[in-house]
Amino acid sequence: MQKIRVKIKGFDFRVVDKATSDVCKAVIDTGAKIRGPIPLPTRKWSVAVHKGPHIDAKHKEHFRLFEHLRLLDVVDFNAKTIEALTHMQLPAGVDVQIKN
Repeated sequence: MQKIRVKIKGFDFRVVDKATSDVCKAVIDTGAKIRGPIPLPTRKWSVAVHKGPHIDAKHKEHFRLFEHLRLLDVVDFNAKTIEALTHMQLPAGVDVQIKN
């Protein structure tokens, strides 16, 4: 059985969820079956930066960055499904990886 794996990444979970629902709707409209969306663990990055030009360990700014991931498996697909996936218009800030 062949399947297409779609991984959706982004830094804003609302945009990622909207893109996921758009992909699901486009795939279902072509007659293919879908497994998912599966939310993968969120990756978190933390950075502490000194506020001033002189080193003082007490005065730092902390920044955090979260990367949200969703996974979809498309099974029983046809040529219309592949065409719909490749020509989709998705919101800015979303990265979509399509693998066979």
